[in-house]
Amino acid sequence: MSALQSLETNLEDVFVKNAPALPENGKKMIVEYLPWINLVLGLISLYTVYMLWHWAHLLDAANKFIDYANSITQAYGGTTVAGHRLSVVVWASMAVMAVQAVLYILAFPALRARKKSGWDLLFYALLVNVVYGVVVLFSDYGGVGNLIGSLIGSAVGFYFLFQIRSLYLKAPAAAK
Repeated sequence: MSALQSLETNLEDVFVKNAPALPENGKKMIVEYLPWINLVLGLISLYTVYMLWHWAHLLDAANKFIDYANSITQAYGGTTVAGHRLSVVVWASMAVMAVQAVLYILAFPALRARKKSGWDLLFYALLVNVVYGVVVLFSDYGGVGNLIGSLIGSAVGFYFLFQIRSLYLKAPAAAK
């Protein structure tokens, strides 16, 4: 856990001490709406993972047809018509996305109570987003562009998260 605390301290230097500060009213507004935004994003992400899982199972059934078409083509001297696009990386990316969604949803009660533990869960979710970018880099569906997008999205998320961090370090306020 000390490695994560060290990373948190280093990122605080980057996103708080060396970055322009958000106005206090902006920070308070973010803290007020952040629990609900993350709950909605978590639910949408879980639904997306479910739909991708469902789609992958439909394609899994289609793989038998692909194998059949390829065997006919090869029997007549041709090359393979289509390949299987589902791989371990696709399944791993869905698992990583599900973990991130669960972290968003688990953060909701602690964020509403303005506890540091909720902030920590969002911090972990942003780290998982970086992992997702790396995992998708190795899939047929991703690439360097996805990794760059994931890194930029995480950097923006870290900026806002670290800007409001001080509001979660204080004594928790009563939930509304």
